[in-house]
Amino acid sequence: MRRLFFHHLLAVSALLLAAQWGGGRAVHAPLVSPLAKDPATSLYTIFIKDGSGPLVVDLAGPLIWSACACASGHPTFPCGSAECAAASGFSCPPQGQEDYGGGGAAVDGGDHRCMCTARPCDPVTRARCAAGDLTSFAMSANATDGRNALYPVSFQAVGACAPNWLLRSSSLPAGAAGVAGFGRAPLSLPSQLAAQRGFGRRFALCLPGVAIFGDTPIHLGSYPPDLMTTIASTPLAANPRGSGGYYLPVEAISVSWSNWNVAPTRAALPPGALELDAATGRGGVTLSTVRRYTAMRPDVYRAFVQAFGEAIGRPGYVKTMPAVPPFELCYDTFSLRRVKVLGWDVPSIRLELGAGATMNWTVGAGNSMVQAAERTLCLAVVEMHGAEAAAPAVVIGGYQVEDNLLVFEEDKEVLHFSGLLWGSGATCSGFNFTAPL
Repeated sequence: MRRLFFHHLLAVSALLLAAQWGGGRAVHAPLVSPLAKDPATSLYTIFIKDGSGPLVVDLAGPLIWSACACASGHPTFPCGSAECAAASGFSCPPQGQEDYGGGGAAVDGGDHRCMCTARPCDPVTRARCAAGDLTSFAMSANATDGRNALYPVSFQAVGACAPNWLLRSSSLPAGAAGVAGFGRAPLSLPSQLAAQRGFGRRFALCLPGVAIFGDTPIHLGSYPPDLMTTIASTPLAANPRGSGGYYLPVEAISVSWSNWNVAPTRAALPPGALELDAATGRGGVTLSTVRRYTAMRPDVYRAFVQAFGEAIGRPGYVKTMPAVPPFELCYDTFSLRRVKVLGWDVPSIRLELGAGATMNWTVGAGNSMVQAAERTLCLAVVEMHGAEAAAPAVVIGGYQVEDNLLVFEEDKEVLHFSGLLWGSGATCSGFNFTAPL
């Protein structure tokens, strides 16, 4: 099922390449765009669409969409086109349900003379969706050598023309023009750029700071080597039900102190709790840029917080504090020690990855703890509720991957990850965007 799904993606991408951009195989320079974090919503935006505000980055989203009036004279695609076939590969979830796979598009069918209609959705709630013409947008980014922004590049991208009410009613930052889907889908932004420019199906995110598209060295800040030569990697798991999200092959979760000579505390998870169900597509551990904090299904969450509580309490000097919603485990900062560069001295969370990973995924204090009140530091992990209980077992939120370099290689189904960059000389904000344009 997984292999067939990706063969389908490749086939549709090839159709798009032939239908819209010709059959040329020229390889163009990789592209780079800045990423920002909205302080009000904690969502991340990319500055890439010409003549409008930024687009919200949805790592699991299958589609680009932006508000535009129906009478604006925008181009459209017929229902029988390759672009329309690509848009129909992912369906919007029913009203009131969430689907972390991206919930993106459905099309009018049958009549090849009709105009293709896509269904963009609010990336945060996945509950608000609307019908809109499949159209094309003018976009621009900068060519890059992996170290500098070189010169501006303009291009067209296929996306959905959403009604203005969807933009107004969605949980998006003020001034945002829409959404840029980065998921495993032919009409996601990385897939379209790879098809157009022939630079490989690879993209990098460093939040907040920079997005890089294409096969290139990556240099951030004063860290001299190409980061691609130094960071860890893991195979990516794929959702067999066609979800556009990126899944990690996590086999267990443990908690450990770096400065105590004691064995890690492993969360006592139910058997198979983290597995991705091949029949339903539920479960698994996935990444999100629209979920603020990591969320866990109740059975996983309860075992995890018990393990974390036991580990942080083992030294005997850490004092608990009352919970600060939505967080459950909170601690008195007066009882904790500061660690140079890395923040607070608390146990690290380890996602134990399966075979093929060069290193486990470790979440330290800089990505695991949040100052929730005066003298109160809380574990930035929350419990899923209601319908979410049938979603992935774990959704790793944006806070947990900030200041981490993530490089997705879709051809190889591999994710490269740096861990927290603090203290390395590399920073997500360290890319050189000041070169003359």
